Amino acid sequence: MATIYYEKDASLDGLRGKKVAVVGYGSQGHAHSQNLRDSGVQISVAELPGTANDKIAREHGFIPTDIKTAIDGAALIIITLPDQVQAKVYQKEIAPNLKPGQTLGFCHGFNIHFGYIVPPKDINVVMIAPKGPGHLVRSEFVKGGGVPCLIALQQDNGGAGKKIALAWGNGVGGARAGILETTFKEETETDLFGEQVVLCGGLSSLIKAGFDTLVAAGYQPEIAYFECMHEVKLIVDLMYQGGLSYMRYSISDTAEYGDLSRGSRIITDQTKAEMKKILGEITSGAFAKEWVAEYEGGLKKFNELYQKDYTSQLEQVGRKLRKMMKWI
Repeated sequence: MATIYYEKDASLDGLRGKKVAVVGYGSQGHAHSQNLRDSGVQISVAELPGTANDKIAREHGFIPTDIKTAIDGAALIIITLPDQVQAKVYQKEIAPNLKPGQTLGFCHGFNIHFGYIVPPKDINVVMIAPKGPGHLVRSEFVKGGGVPCLIALQQDNGGAGKKIALAWGNGVGGARAGILETTFKEETETDLFGEQVVLCGGLSSLIKAGFDTLVAAGYQPEIAYFECMHEVKLIVDLMYQGGLSYMRYSISDTAEYGDLSRGSRIITDQTKAEMKKILGEITSGAFAKEWVAEYEGGLKKFNELYQKDYTSQLEQVGRKLRKMMKWI
């Protein structure tokens, strides 16, 4: 069972009176910056001038600077940039300006685990990974709550890194809900697996396959959209609230029997074998290499795949039907 830390275990003293630099004011960056500031922590934001994120940071009361200025004297440097650009920015802007004893903080372990960033041994390397997008991290904090977080320690010199990481997790609201202990390896590999096999890749492919099957059989695309795309949220919300059992309690007996008796015919042994193959590509670093090469090569495959889905019948029908849904 995972060790879980709460507010009583995560004193803000680890960051009290110290400077924290947040590199990047995007989804996670804006939430961590504002939540930590509201928790009484001194925040310095690094962002490219003239960008949309720079403008938003200024609207939120920050005065963004270059990275060297932002991290100078910072006890904690939180890197919230996209995975594919972190290593380049680290080598060029962060590494030359690091001082012994500083702590590097990450919200996802990709670059540390796969070795694209290798900090010096006299630098603490920690992670606080909220299990939710930045806007939720911010909105729950403002309400007085928090989003559960993961904590991991890659390099912890004398325990200083853990104290800082727990203070960070508390400062963004995570300790209000609970901070679960993990490792950079476990967080990275399970996060990638979940995205590819269930949450994004698996779910979107299941939706597309179901839609295409109904349309090919002669059913109206609009009806197929409602059944295979629109109603996914209704089911997922029930799962989110109370797991599979609550979802099954809430649906009709007919739907429940169809779920229990037919689901295993969709997710077969062949599907599970492919899941294991994908997990192997993640753990071996093959996927990481493929993604970095794709980005550095100009995202040709990425853009082709994206455009194919963007122009699909499923998406076109959805854009039309969502105009009916004034509540969205």
